[in-house]
Amino acid sequence: MERDVSAELGARDPGSWPSVAGIPGDLLVAKELVYDASGFTCSQPVPEAESAEYGACEFTLDGFSVRFRVAKTTPTKVGQFVTVWKRSASGPIQPFDAEDPVDLFVISTREGQRFGQFVFPRDVLCERGIVSRNGSGGKRAFRVYPPWVTTTSRQARNTQTWQLNHFLHVPEREPVDTARACTLNHLSGHCDTTSVVSSWTTKPALHEVSEPWRALQFVPGCWRGGRSRCRSR
Repeated sequence: MERDVSAELGARDPGSWPSVAGIPGDLLVAKELVYDASGFTCSQPVPEAESAEYGACEFTLDGFSVRFRVAKTTPTKVGQFVTVWKRSASGPIQPFDAEDPVDLFVISTREGQRFGQFVFPRDVLCERGIVSRNGSGGKRAFRVYPPWVTTTSRQARNTQTWQLNHFLHVPEREPVDTARACTLNHLSGHCDTTSVVSSWTTKPALHEVSEPWRALQFVPGCWRGGRSRCRSR
């Protein structure tokens, strides 16, 4: 049974966001388990009327501009689907652009008790052809593949591989990996991942644990000495 997150937070967290219609439950959970636990400063989310079916909200996180979405499971394809578009001044919808004032796209994903979020820097989505560059290219929607999904095509496997570099597992009954949360939410899209890849040789592989998505908590980020070694381009 799903938690009544709004009631829980209101009862025990006097500093919680004021009750505003349109803030999705996944974002309230993320505030409690990720942002508050990591000591992040979050602005009050502003729900976006368009894409409301995907829990669309805009807020700042430690000064970074965030666009938040909740991915949806679809009946015929593996993975989950999410829209990421804006409306142009002339009316039609279009992809976000590399010049837009957005730093991070946070995509929440959930299946039963499995819960997490992808934290994609704008530059990463631009490199992957999802965010446009100078108004050219880009996509209005794409699929995400959390670690508990078994992909069935080479393209989906390749997509899942790069996406998992930006995934944060959010356990509801254990502390979140705050070091990884800090790394992902402070524009770590272009870090040196050598240590991440090599660490897999000494840590449980995804197929060697009963709950594969939990293996991600062993993957270190590039957070060192309270400062990120990562930088955006």
